[in-house]
Amino acid sequence: MTEPNYPQVRITPTRFLNPETTEILLEKVFAVGGIRRMVLNGPNLPATVPYGPARGAPNPHEYRRTIKVCGEDFELRVHVGDILLELEDESVIPAIKEACDAVFADKFPYGFGKGRFMRSNFTLSDYAKYGVVEDDRILGMSDPKSKQRPMIVQGTK
Repeated sequence: MTEPNYPQVRITPTRFLNPETTEILLEKVFAVGGIRRMVLNGPNLPATVPYGPARGAPNPHEYRRTIKVCGEDFELRVHVGDILLELEDESVIPAIKEACDAVFADKFPYGFGKGRFMRSNFTLSDYAKYGVVEDDRILGMSDPKSKQRPMIVQGTK
């Protein structure tokens, strides 16, 4: 049997997004529906200093906040630079592009590309981290260094 080939898109703003803009964009994108998986890429914003003489001390950062996405609280642990989306089908791509245009209209340019940006297969790291996984949306989403599981957000449609 062949696995379904889900389309993927990458939204790449020319700047890192602040939490307010990230929240607005994610709300508009999730309102479109048809999203299977999403990854927010960017530099890590650790809660404590990870190395050096201040190791373990609190690391306050104005962009490490809790945002609300689809009615659920979501702790933003990265300074968002790229947003990767895996979609149910290609019919929602124009609506997602329109949502991005609405958010980034007069602020700054962004890139919008279609292709393969995230793994879709179960990997050895996934198995070592999570064991046997019932929910296939988690496959290929493992970060071996992370101490937290990926968050699953139910879309509005």
